[in-house]
Amino acid sequence: MTVETVLHNARIVLADEIVEGSLVLRDGFIAGIEAGTSRIGDDMGGDYIIPGLVELHTDHLEGHYAPRPKVRWNPIAAVLAHDAQVATAGITTVLDALRVGMDEDADLTLTDIRKLADAIEDSVQQDRLRADHFLHLRCEVSAPDCLQAFANFDGDDRVRLASLMDHAPGQRQFVNLETYAYYYQRKLKLTDRDFKLFCEKRMAESAANSGPNRAVIAAACHERGIVLASHDDATVGHVDEAIEQGVRVAEFPTTEAAARASKEAGLGVLMGAPNVMRGASHSGNVSARTLASDGLLDILSSDYIPFSLIQSAFFLGDMVDGISLPQAVAMVSKNPADAIGLTDRGVIEQGRRADLVRVRVDDHVPVVRTVWRQGRRVA
Repeated sequence: MTVETVLHNARIVLADEIVEGSLVLRDGFIAGIEAGTSRIGDDMGGDYIIPGLVELHTDHLEGHYAPRPKVRWNPIAAVLAHDAQVATAGITTVLDALRVGMDEDADLTLTDIRKLADAIEDSVQQDRLRADHFLHLRCEVSAPDCLQAFANFDGDDRVRLASLMDHAPGQRQFVNLETYAYYYQRKLKLTDRDFKLFCEKRMAESAANSGPNRAVIAAACHERGIVLASHDDATVGHVDEAIEQGVRVAEFPTTEAAARASKEAGLGVLMGAPNVMRGASHSGNVSARTLASDGLLDILSSDYIPFSLIQSAFFLGDMVDGISLPQAVAMVSKNPADAIGLTDRGVIEQGRRADLVRVRVDDHVPVVRTVWRQGRRVA
């Protein structure tokens, strides 16, 4: 039985223009785009219709599972709570970022992470979820147990992306040791002496583990067809290393030089939507707005605030010179989808999946009114 839905009186955000008219959905796909038509259907009241958002890096799920130190929530319930929040923020495809490799400040264990992955995969199988969920492995390559944790995902076909990250002090995200101290010394309540020992241990682990773990994980990802991302590149040397390892996405470069080198090498430059909205990085690194203005930004990620993804797209389209709304929307839909090979979604085009979001803008804030995944209303 054919299921058809018509959305009319809409401002439809296409890849390179905005069309006022109607959108025809049939059996979960986009069947037609008609400009200036008075077709009978569901009246969108002049609201925008944009592609469903594609989120590549959110570690928001872990907060639902471990909302307080030593507290563990039911993993399926945690997944459902996370899923509801991302879907109502207009995200129809999400890569849930799970930490691979632990250290002493981590509240979660390798077993916890696998439980969350199993809860996601079981929920996909049981059709419990509003958004389409895949896995992103955040590989802390300096951690001694990184490869053991990575092995927990052998043969897991929902893994689409793996990032190589090293949060040791004095490099990448934390070149500035004052910023590192503000974050970790306060978090762990360490004395100055204990913090010094903590830093020395972290740097020693990085020196011993980072290089070998990067090489092993990169090789495994290429063999399994998992897209590889670098994380917090700060120098051209970091970018050269990423290129040599076959990286395709540059996550959160911390300097303009690293972002420019990544862009020139053809990597997809990903920055945080909260950085866009705040106008600055919380770690004191390069501003995503600056990169956007300079044409060095390809992909946005909500990181730790799901709603920031749609908010940043409308902000860039409205407030940053040289970026149109279709270009900004591509940063949260088509570009991330293309980066991980999901070419069936991410743009409103005949034959693509009907993953769509109805949006009204009030006082420069986008209001998500309806979300469809494959033509079915999910929010």
